[in-house]
Amino acid sequence: MKVIVCDNYDEMSLQGAKIFEKQIREKANSILGLATGSTPIGMYQHLIKMHKEEGLDFSKITSFNLDEYYPISQTNDQSYRYFMNEQLFNHINIDKNNTFVPNGEATDADLECKQYDEKIAQYGGIDIQLLGIGRNGHIGFNEPDKKLFASTHKTDLTQDTIDANSRFFDDIKDVPTKALTMGIGSIMKAKTVVLLASGKNKHEVVNAMLDDFITTDIPSTLLKAHPDFILICDKDAYEG
Repeated sequence: MKVIVCDNYDEMSLQGAKIFEKQIREKANSILGLATGSTPIGMYQHLIKMHKEEGLDFSKITSFNLDEYYPISQTNDQSYRYFMNEQLFNHINIDKNNTFVPNGEATDADLECKQYDEKIAQYGGIDIQLLGIGRNGHIGFNEPDKKLFASTHKTDLTQDTIDANSRFFDDIKDVPTKALTMGIGSIMKAKTVVLLASGKNKHEVVNAMLDDFITTDIPSTLLKAHPDFILICDKDAYEG
């Protein structure tokens, strides 16, 4: 595990963007694993700037997103498809036909999840996977539990995650309680994994990442077993 500690959120975001920029410039047809939530927005803004000002080319890039609420319409402004379009895809020269997000409108969630993993495999696997981290240590929507799914699957969201996501909705009753998410095994298959963590409320889980133990009670600790895992955090998350 490589740990990069930054002074603030913007520096953390820039460091993450530079790692993805290097991947894209070295392999123009890279397969990117992408994440949603508030944490990666700054990194996406830097990538957009690199595209517009430095010619970073996304034309041959393929992307797979970690997760999506279920059920939800792709045109819903709280869907992760909508988020990715607004925060990144609309501002770079990526072919949206090559951007994949689990289908929150799928009538058969289990089939959708199975086919999602198969599609990732067909494309040769993810070169570099971006992650955020929940206050309870969840990655994607792999919530703390005694057992965790290896593959992409439908899952129930914990109350802590629902509460955290409620800030994006008018009413907590509108927050989806289920999601489709890559499993731990799906994430671990990526050649490189980059996790961004920002803010004092992430200190406890970041501290757990720096300890020597692995536990499904804090799913992010499983990343310590990955051969090329990079943790990028700001001082607030690192020092508390």
